Amino acid sequence: MLDNNQLLRFTTAGSVDDGKSTLIGRLLYDSKSIFEDQIESIEKTSKQKGHEGVDLALFTDGLRDEREQGITIDVAYRYFTTPKRKFIIADTPGHIQYTRNMVTGASTANAALILVDARHGVIEQTRRHAFIASLLQIPHIIVCVNKMDLVDFSEEAYNKVLGQFEEFSSKLLVKDVRFIPMSALLGDNVVNRSENMSWYQGAPLLHTLETMHISSDVNKVDARFPVQTVLRPQREGFIDYRGYAGRISSGVLRKGDEVTIMPSGFTSKIKTIDSFDKELDEAFAPMSVSITLEDDIDISRGDMIVRSNNKPEPSQNIEVMLCWLNNAPSKPRAKYSIFHTSNQQKAMIKELVYKIDINTLQRKEDEAELKMNEIAKVKIRTTKPLMIDSYRENRTTGSIILVDDATNETVAAGMVV
Repeated sequence: MLDNNQLLRFTTAGSVDDGKSTLIGRLLYDSKSIFEDQIESIEKTSKQKGHEGVDLALFTDGLRDEREQGITIDVAYRYFTTPKRKFIIADTPGHIQYTRNMVTGASTANAALILVDARHGVIEQTRRHAFIASLLQIPHIIVCVNKMDLVDFSEEAYNKVLGQFEEFSSKLLVKDVRFIPMSALLGDNVVNRSENMSWYQGAPLLHTLETMHISSDVNKVDARFPVQTVLRPQREGFIDYRGYAGRISSGVLRKGDEVTIMPSGFTSKIKTIDSFDKELDEAFAPMSVSITLEDDIDISRGDMIVRSNNKPEPSQNIEVMLCWLNNAPSKPRAKYSIFHTSNQQKAMIKELVYKIDINTLQRKEDEAELKMNEIAKVKIRTTKPLMIDSYRENRTTGSIILVDDATNETVAAGMVV
């Protein structure tokens, strides 16, 4: 099994021509993560398009219409491995009409790479991406000051961007921000150190990603185990086995722990913890396990097993920051299905408190509906209590999605305030 510390998910964001796809292409190319035949095919396409050398952006703009327009539309996931870590990249589009794609791609990320063109500095889109990264509580942000070759690798140009970003990001809730000057096109400070910027003493991007400390990003304090299904094998050796299977959202559970079943409030002790091949003494997030208890309690999908001395707040009235994902706008007091961990209930949007203008971070009050890609603080009322934590403390038990029952489309994703 992969140690938690070895898998790093990161998302990339930047405006249209900041060189995101080139940067990812350079990372894959220089870290030798691309197959020979892929390289040959891209070299051929690059020649056809009249480029000198290899057009690195083509490694990621996988959809043909993206290649033709030279833009990234959907969230493209790329996987690569170095001896130190495995990586999953969510390459998200930069346009404002794709805010929802960025929210989707960034929701599970450990780090966000925000690209800034060294010539243009911090622009509206940079601010929007940084705001979404802080809203989604991405623990680490790396500001990649790209295209340094176009400003003659000037330290002054780099410091200017640094000052602009720091002034803006002081208003955001981000714990760890780092800056790297680079040229994705030429490969400066991406995988290899730049000889053109001896004034920069920090590590190149790949080294930063390989050594970034992420094991403390997971909530290890609040033990939360949403039950997905009840296992009753009814075969020899397991006649009386009644296990509750699911994925641990956060925290650690051990044999003998006193636990409470939410929402019923019954208590028991953990008898065994089983993984797919052996019995364990303890399990932690994000492991998938089956738990048996010492007492027979009626537990079903959607219930949550938690430690008795550390319980979430069961609540029917929740405040969330909601990103609207659907083409059709939200309807006042319309009914939706709300999904929270393995729990599904009916819910309605009771009140739209304020919308956020993503570009200026101003609040807009007295708004009646949410349109696609808009983000707002709303009050939701559910038919039965949900066992929630705030998203800042727990990204798994603090997130919800809303589904339209009529069309079965996911219409919104939300973070519990």
